[in-house]
Formats: sequence, C-alpha cells, structure tokens
Amino acid sequence: MHKGREAGRARSRSRVPLRRSLLGRLLGVSALVAACSVAATAWLAVQTTSGAIRQEQGRNLTADARIYDTLLGYAARNPTWNGVDATVRKLAEESGRRIALTTQSRQPLADSATAEVPPPLPPQASAVVDPLSVDAVLAARSTEGQGTAADRIDPRAVGPFLLPAAERTELRQLAERHAICLNRSGIAADVVVGPSGRPRIQMVGSAPERVLSTKCESFDLDAPTRTERKALDALNGLADACLKRQGREGVRLDQNLFWGEDIAVTRPGQLPYPVPSDARAARPAPVAEAPREFTGEDDRAIASCVGTARSEQLGSYVASPALLFIGDEGGATVPGFDLSPANTAKIAGAAALVLALTVGASVLAGARLVRPLHALTGAAQRMRDGEESASVPVSGDDEIARLAAAFNDMSAHRARLEEQRRAMVSDVAHELRTPLSNIRGWLEAAQDGLADPDPAFVSSLLEEAVQLQHIIDDLQDLAAADAGVLRLHPEPVRVGELLGQVAAAHQARADTAEVTLRVETADGRLPEVAADPVRLRQAVGNLVSNAVRHTPAGGTVTLRAYGGGAAGGGAGPRSESGSGSVSPTGHGSEGGSGSRGGNGSEGGSVSGGGSGFPPGDVVIEVADTGTGIPAEDLPYVFDRFWRAEKSRSRRTGGSGLGLAIVRKLAEAHGGTAGADSTEGEGSVFSIRLPGPAPTP
Repeated sequence: MHKGREAGRARSRSRVPLRRSLLGRLLGVSALVAACSVAATAWLAVQTTSGAIRQEQGRNLTADARIYDTLLGYAARNPTWNGVDATVRKLAEESGRRIALTTQSRQPLADSATAEVPPPLPPQASAVVDPLSVDAVLAARSTEGQGTAADRIDPRAVGPFLLPAAERTELRQLAERHAICLNRSGIAADVVVGPSGRPRIQMVGSAPERVLSTKCESFDLDAPTRTERKALDALNGLADACLKRQGREGVRLDQNLFWGEDIAVTRPGQLPYPVPSDARAARPAPVAEAPREFTGEDDRAIASCVGTARSEQLGSYVASPALLFIGDEGGATVPGFDLSPANTAKIAGAAALVLALTVGASVLAGARLVRPLHALTGAAQRMRDGEESASVPVSGDDEIARLAAAFNDMSAHRARLEEQRRAMVSDVAHELRTPLSNIRGWLEAAQDGLADPDPAFVSSLLEEAVQLQHIIDDLQDLAAADAGVLRLHPEPVRVGELLGQVAAAHQARADTAEVTLRVETADGRLPEVAADPVRLRQAVGNLVSNAVRHTPAGGTVTLRAYGGGAAGGGAGPRSESGSGSVSPTGHGSEGGSGSRGGNGSEGGSVSGGGSGFPPGDVVIEVADTGTGIPAEDLPYVFDRFWRAEKSRSRRTGGSGLGLAIVRKLAEAHGGTAGADSTEGEGSVFSIRLPGPAPTP
C-alpha cells in the first residue's frame, strides 16, 4: 500500500503534458486568435485596398451620378447637344475628371481633355445619357436628380407641355392667391414650380380634409391651359393609334396622364406619369355615360401605349442618346490590387511576426499565470498526503491572488478543524475514561474484598454511570443534530411557563450554591412559539446550569423573555463598556462549551437587547453576575469540549458539550444562540426563536 501511495504521489507531482496543460491551451488559443486576426486583417486590407482602387477608377459614384444628372437635364431641355461643351468643361473642372460625350457611333460631341490629341476613350462607356430611358441606378444616387417616372422618362423632359411665359404668369398668380388663402386658414402652403413651368401648391403636414373644409378653391389652377390641352390632345392621338393597332378602344387621358373615370393627385416634384386605374384616388368624372371597366391587362396595354406615345412625342424635343465617358485626365486607368509574390511575402512576413510576438507574450503571461497555480497544486497535494499544510504566497489583487488567499484560509480552517477533531477525540476518550476508571476501580476493590457493596458504594457507582450516560446522550444529540436527523415534536409553548419550569428544576442546585434564581417575563404580551417543549427545556436548562456553576455565592441568575422588537436585558450596557460579544456571523469552530458565552461559526448570537432581532421573534435570555468571559475566549466557547479554564474537570466545569447542544437545538428550531459578556461583571446567553407565522 505504501508503494501504491508513493506511486500516486509521483503521478500527481509529475509534469502535465504541454498539450493538456493550461499553458499549452493558452498558447494554442493565443496562436489561433493571432492567426485569425492576421488573416482577418489581411483580408480586410485586400478588400479595402481593392475597393479604394475601384473607387479611384470611378473617382466617386456620387460625383459620377451628379455629372450624369446634369447632362441628363441638359439633354431633357435641349433638342441637340450643341453648346454642351461649356457644361462639360465646368463639370470636369469641378470634379477633376475627364468627361467626354459621343454619339452612339462614338462620334465626339464634347470632351474636356486639354491635350491636342486626346487619349483614346475606354472601350466601355460609363453611362448612356438618354432622357427617354434614364439609368435608374445613377438617377437614384444623384443628389440633384428629380427622380424618374415609371416609364423611365426624365421628368424634366416636358416637350410640348412647356408653358409659355403668359400662361406661367397667369398660373403663378392663381397659385399665389390660393397659397395666401390657405395660409390665412392656418394651413402652411407654398408655391412650387415644376419642370414645365406649371406651379403647384405644396402643403406641410396638413390632411386633405382640412383643405377641403376651407373656401380656397383651386379649380382654375387645376384646369389645363391651352398649351397643355393641345399637347395632351396630340399625346392622346398617339396613344389611341397605338391601342387601335392592338385592337383596343382608345382612352381619354387627363392632364395628369391618367385614364378611366378617376383622377389621382400629382406626385410632388414630378411630371405625372401613367398609373393604372386601380391605383388612383377616386373622383367622379363629369360624364353622363356609364363608366368603362378596365381590366389589369387593359391597364398594362394602355400604360405601354402611353409610354410609347410620350417617347414619340418628346423625341423631337430632347437630345439624342449619347455615350458618357468619365475617367482620368490622362486617360490612364489605375491598376487593381495585384497580390503578387512580393506582396504575398510581405503579408506572410507580417503575419509571422505578429504570430511570434503573440506567442511570446502568451508564454510570458502564461508562465506568470501558471506559476501560482503550480504552487496551489503542490500545497493541495501535500494536504492530501497528510503533510503539514503550508500557505502559498499571495501577491497582487487579481483573481489568482484571491484564489491563493481563499486557499490559505481554507488550509488554515482545515488545520483548525483537524486540531479540533484530534482534541475532541482526546477529550471524548478522557471524559469516558474517567467514569469508567472509577467504576472499574470500585468493582475491583469490591472483588478483592477491599470495599463493601453497601448502599453508599452502589450510589457512587450509579453516579458514575449516570455521568457516563449523560456524556453519551450529549454526544448522541450532537451527532443527530449534525446529521440533521434530530427529531422535534413542536407544539405551542408559553415561554413564561417554560422558564418557570426550568427555574423550579434548578432551584435546589441554586440554593446549594447560594445563588438567587429569578424569572422575569412579559408572558401576557409574548406570542406562543412553536417548539419542542422537552428540547427547549433542555436548552434553557443547560444555560441555567452553566450560569449557576459560574456564579459565585450571593450572585444572581435571571431568566427573562421578551419580543424581538422590545428592549432587551442587561447585555447592552456591558457591551458599551468594553464587553465582548459574538454576532450571528461570528467566527469560531462548531461545538459548545462548558464555560461562558460566545458562538461558533454555525451558531448565531446577539449582543444587547431585542433590537437586533426581527419583530415577532421571541428572545430567551439567561443572565448572571458571575466572573464573565475574556474577550479573546468568547469566539470559542461554543466549541465542543472547550473550557476557558483548562484546570477545570468534568466535575467542576461540566462535560464541555452543554453550550454546543444549546446552539444545535436553537438552530433545529430555526433560531440562533449567542452570548454577550463583560469580564468581571457577568454574561448573558440568548436564544432567539422565530415567532408564529402571520395569518393571511
């Protein structure tokens, strides 16, 4: 067995393999994190660089969209590209880019290049500038664009719908009068002029029903002008011709280019565009005949024909499609990111350097982390092998230092428990040996004829047997309490009556010791407690017996009880004058004592009166005017077989288990036991019991 134990020690003290050690895992995690970081950084650098170069090739998509939108507006307002050179050069100067326009057959229209021989244009154009077929992506990114209609016709291409100056002035006056009327009615309104020159009323945060409730009529403003009616008739004829070619009936378009019997509200900031009949706001048409029903297929065919008619009508009013080229002034293009072997080697070298630094830092940090853990492991193994426990050094205030401090506390506590265990075994053996030795001695004397078995002889043997039985019963009670199997039979108990019974049981002993024993209760104001009366009398009796034993002749032992919210007994003044006390969270080993006051780690105590207890609890106190307990001994008096006066024997100082039993019985009832003492003045022992549960 000894060899097996030595082999176990050798295995436990051997080095943990690196792959299973904390240091190895820390290195692995650090290396993995470093590799992932390097890879992510390299990928991010490649992506960022490539994106930056692509952005450099196109300079800026938003700026390109602005260039596109400006040229698109020029094409929508002019039938040819004549005179666009000034616009192109201005845009090139603002953006620092080369801008070129060509026909679809690549015939130059305008070029901002300053060289006598312009560099060749790239094979692919940046965009096609066509007001009748707008690039939706570029138009959406433009900061100055007007948006696009559903048929992709630029809203600035108005063609024959462009109002002459006279009609503009007349409509402007009507719009301003209408806006003034709305403003007077409390509706914020302003006049906005569209691409065709037609003004419209723009309202801010007003519901349509508010406008209808005013007397501000806008029928004259909404009515089409002569120019618009003429253009609308021409557009209607082109659309009807398209529908007739498909075998469909013609439609009548209104000013907003809607068909059918409903009229929708014009979209703000845009020229109206064809909208299916099922998407328009209802308004009755001023016709007598029955409304015509349109199916979804009819709406799609009409919308297609209206779009075709608009393109045909506007074709002569807008510039022809042109190719737009946006690039560098010199015509050169910036090459993309080329991950060449040299670049690859640089990235790999940087990654290796970062990885090496990470591993090095991890080794240093891991060594500092593992060193105290090794010390803790060695100390724990020495404790397991039964060697004398030794504390580990504590440095710093980090988690490892706190773990080492907790280990040191645990080691010291274990050493105290081991010492108490050994002392308890020795004390138990001593306490049992004394009565047994006496019994054996008397019996051997009787056997040898040296003593007569008279009544005095039998009484002496009985007394020793009773003492032995008392020790065994106390040990059995403590063992049951420690195991949690101590049986209680709770019933309603009147504390005052119970204290009177205990005092009566100990009155003879008190009279023999010339000690006054008295009871002070307010039983009429005390609630009944649910307790085992036998066990509670045992606990209080232990306290009274202990108090009588340590009170000199002429002294007083007082039993009192009061509620948790009331003022307590005399412990409070002694505490203020330098008394020692142990709180419910006090320290000390488990157990009890035959001497005075204190508590262990499992017990609870209260110094002073009842103010420290929750309202509704009941406090039982046993106060004496004895010698008191030194403050340094107070934390240990509840330890089993512990005596403040080492010279006391079982006959003069009790068995050393009485207070331990008091504490265990109090805890079994859900309460606590404690003590308060002033050396030379006396001590107060208390038992707190929970009061009855409040009735709902």
